[in-house]
Amino acid sequence: MSDHIYRSPLAAVDIPDVSITDHIMRSWNSRATQPAIIDGTDGSTLTFSQLRTRIRSLAGGLQERGFKTGDVLALVAPNCPDYACVFHATALCGGTVTTVNPVYGIAELRQQLIDSKAIWLVVDQACMAVSKQAQRGTGVKHLFCMQSGSDSNDIDSLLGPEIDQVPVNYANHPVVLPYSSGTTGLPKGVMLSHRNLVANIAQMNPTFEYDEHEVALAVLPFFHIFGMQVLMGSMLCEGHTIVTMARFDMERALALIEKHAVTQFFVVPPIVLGLAKSPLVDKYKLDSLRKVFCGAAPLGGELADEAGNRISCKVVQGYGMTELSPVSHAVPGFKSKPGSSGVTIPNTQARIIDQNGNNLPPNQEGELLVKGPQVMLGYLGNPKATEEILDSDGWLRTGDLALIDEDGYLTLVDRVKELIKYKGFQVAPAELEALIITSPDVLDVAVTGIADDEAGEVPKAYVVLHGGSATFSEQQLEAKAANIKALVSDNLAKYKAVHHVQWIDAIPKSASGKILRRELRQMNTLHPSEA
Repeated sequence: MSDHIYRSPLAAVDIPDVSITDHIMRSWNSRATQPAIIDGTDGSTLTFSQLRTRIRSLAGGLQERGFKTGDVLALVAPNCPDYACVFHATALCGGTVTTVNPVYGIAELRQQLIDSKAIWLVVDQACMAVSKQAQRGTGVKHLFCMQSGSDSNDIDSLLGPEIDQVPVNYANHPVVLPYSSGTTGLPKGVMLSHRNLVANIAQMNPTFEYDEHEVALAVLPFFHIFGMQVLMGSMLCEGHTIVTMARFDMERALALIEKHAVTQFFVVPPIVLGLAKSPLVDKYKLDSLRKVFCGAAPLGGELADEAGNRISCKVVQGYGMTELSPVSHAVPGFKSKPGSSGVTIPNTQARIIDQNGNNLPPNQEGELLVKGPQVMLGYLGNPKATEEILDSDGWLRTGDLALIDEDGYLTLVDRVKELIKYKGFQVAPAELEALIITSPDVLDVAVTGIADDEAGEVPKAYVVLHGGSATFSEQQLEAKAANIKALVSDNLAKYKAVHHVQWIDAIPKSASGKILRRELRQMNTLHPSEA
């Protein structure tokens, strides 16, 4: 550490100048007949040899259909073996994958298709009806289904001659475009290059200290950067096996851990809570687990210890964000500290700064900044938002309040940014506010997250009614609250649902008009109709 810049205590790693797909295939020759991805629903399996052939063949078929370097393909699907095939086939073609939440509604999906300038659309059968409607008015010209037997072309019909990686600039070409709200605001396309993804896997894997052969349960969605990189990318790169789940169910997850002797379980805090508290845990044999790795939101040390003691397995955590590909800090191996997110990973620097931008020494709280080869290229078509989070020297402002101790371990203290973390998913208050304000009943609104044992946080709306809440009866207020909740549920993904509504006389704001969300969070009482 010099000038209070925190560098990794771990050895620097080499970052190869290759595509993400060539990088993850590097160990597959020696693992050719081993299972690469197992479908947890039906048990179907792709070996590493089969996976490589299918990726290369799908890439060749896309090329034959007219896929060009720089084309954007939107992928709308839950976890399944073919997710990796479509993802890496697009990368081999020199394209960009924009990964989409499969529970998105029509408006949300259409917005991402338009903003990303997607030309190709590959969707799960369950998402087909929404996708066809969302496609209207966008630049999408080609629609394919993940499964055969639908009324649309399926990806099996795309298979063609195998091809090698189409040459692109690995440092500057955006290979994946996930959407994130950043530190605040509406979702933005995060441009991550081949080098970003390769670098972060090269940084993560020695930090995690994998064994010779690991088996991971994929409950984290691959469309999210945590599942995409920390799970799918990291495990496949080392020649380890992934068991996919299309959606999380605690009992099904426990059964799959027992059946497939899962060793690595990547989770978010609500799942750790389940491991600590759920009576289902006692029904299954979980002794194969070597490590539970938690991310996406802070995990308390007491809960981690409670879950770890119950299942006789180390529970550790890391820190990251989509804009960091995603990891900047992780527990090295099993060397955790209670409540800590680990140390700065190799080839990465971190700073803790005060409100004036001064670097702070160990054990002082401030905003976390990160610099390294995993830092994004920027936000698609949004230089202003990019400049607000990423400076000219390559330091990315995370928007999180944290401290780093004398041993280099990071602990998150609070969230400077305004995002709500619902079961690991990001919910942008601005998106909910923009929708709720369209209600004819609403004069003003602000949304924050409030603590919830199961979800981590749930959205709560503070609403100023036209005429004031005092002019309405209890029954009328109940009906208005129900209408507000329905407005959100009918237009946005389920995880963005408003759980509570509180009537207030005015939204607290600063002189510049910024919502003072800290004051709102202190208003922790609910209106009687919502209690």
